[in-house]
Amino acid sequence: MSTLDSMDAILFSLSRAFCSPFAVFLQIQGCVICLLLALGWLMAAYVRNREVKRIKNSVKAGNSFAFLYQDIDELEHSRQAKLPRVSVIMPLKGFGEHNLHNWRSQITSLYGGPLEFLFVVESTEDPAYHAVSRLLSMYQDHVEAKVVVAGLATTCSQKIHNQLIGAEKIHKDTKYVLFLDDDVRLHPGTVGALTAEMEKNPEIFIQTGYPLDLPSGTLGSYCIYEYHMPCSMGFATGGRTFFLWGGCMMMHADDFRQDRYGVVSGLRDGGYSDDMTLASLAGAHKRLITSPPVAVFPHPLASDLSFGRYWNYLRKQTFVLESYISNVNWIMNKVLFAVHCYLSWGFVAPYVMAVIHITSALRIYIKGYHHLQETTVASGGMSLVILLAICTFIELLSMWNLTRREVTLCNLLSPEAPRLSLAPYNWGLIFIAMLVDNFLYPISAFRSHFSQSINWSGIRYHLRNGKVFKIERRNDMVPAKTDLGGKHLYGKKGAPQKASFLSSLGRNFAHWRQPKKFDV
Repeated sequence: MSTLDSMDAILFSLSRAFCSPFAVFLQIQGCVICLLLALGWLMAAYVRNREVKRIKNSVKAGNSFAFLYQDIDELEHSRQAKLPRVSVIMPLKGFGEHNLHNWRSQITSLYGGPLEFLFVVESTEDPAYHAVSRLLSMYQDHVEAKVVVAGLATTCSQKIHNQLIGAEKIHKDTKYVLFLDDDVRLHPGTVGALTAEMEKNPEIFIQTGYPLDLPSGTLGSYCIYEYHMPCSMGFATGGRTFFLWGGCMMMHADDFRQDRYGVVSGLRDGGYSDDMTLASLAGAHKRLITSPPVAVFPHPLASDLSFGRYWNYLRKQTFVLESYISNVNWIMNKVLFAVHCYLSWGFVAPYVMAVIHITSALRIYIKGYHHLQETTVASGGMSLVILLAICTFIELLSMWNLTRREVTLCNLLSPEAPRLSLAPYNWGLIFIAMLVDNFLYPISAFRSHFSQSINWSGIRYHLRNGKVFKIERRNDMVPAKTDLGGKHLYGKKGAPQKASFLSSLGRNFAHWRQPKKFDV
């Protein structure tokens, strides 16, 4: 009994400490963070919903192709014939369960102008090389596409190296280059919508978009979804933005041919992150980045996405802040580093205090304590808990609302695809993921800061002064699968045998043709 009483005394002391002015400030601050996130998602949902209404109204007015063009007259042959040539460059690495469906959505674009696709791999031993070659052979009479072997990167990340090699191989008449990640699932009208904006405003430096994560049910996949959601409000502006996502970037081809603003040299000479480098160049040269409201893309996460693979992904994301191209860029990254870490733990701390308040109140009720001091502290603590619960509910409701709007928009933009649904989303796990992700972010960020090296798909990059200066490749560093897509990285010299690869390919073709788990 004495042990229990001493434990209660410690519990009540903590609860009392968490009712001090500073602790109350931290708990109120957590509520404010929840409400600010809710407001940001509400504004983002407004932008997405405005586009949903535009498409629906256009369909009601008789435009059955509103998912392609707002003005149906744009489909006239005379206008389609004047569309500029676009080259789509996709750096590939590995082969996973969603790749075939994603690649098919890319090469079957309904863009009416000249369009070529360049799938860029590191070597022919990459499983992606054989998979995409087989897919392209099925469409060889209908699609202008080729596979490019880039070789090994020596001065920058492998992804950037593949992108730059692809940019060197584009058609001489190409006006715009569209860089896509191989896990992006395009809508039929995406290329046309991005091109139309570039034609309308030649001052645009880069057009971008953002993924809508489709969690697979694991805690790791929900942590990925939760990590991306705060960033999504920066892309749902319907126009100008300061954010850039490397999974979708449309740029002027001449910027690469002439190395304008140092886009080629900035990426090639020690570049680690394509989007952070280009966003820094845009800021330094005061160039315009935009994100059209239709640029939101379904992003199915691997069905076996483990917590360990989420942690690896988070490590790569925080490591990005260690790369920079100028002193100004370094200062901005450090400010972002500090603010993000403070807000992350500032978000988690009130929930830790809430657990103490709730436990203390339960002990008072169970043990029948009637001491005025304990009951007064418990009453004040529970008032803070109730306030936090209300703010958390508003935050989750706003997140649900934005996800619902984006799901609806994606269904309208891809009417031929299996319909997406909110039904598989587990909001209890999403709440847990919010706490886990915000708790781990500062830990990952500090580890990245002190390590200055990262393993990305079996390649270890070392940074010095914000740039890649050393690249290591060893067989023991190659993971069995990539983090988000669960793609196999082993080729002819890897662990999987030929038969297992072919059977995997066959299973993925079958999976590609079947409705997904997100169907209604």
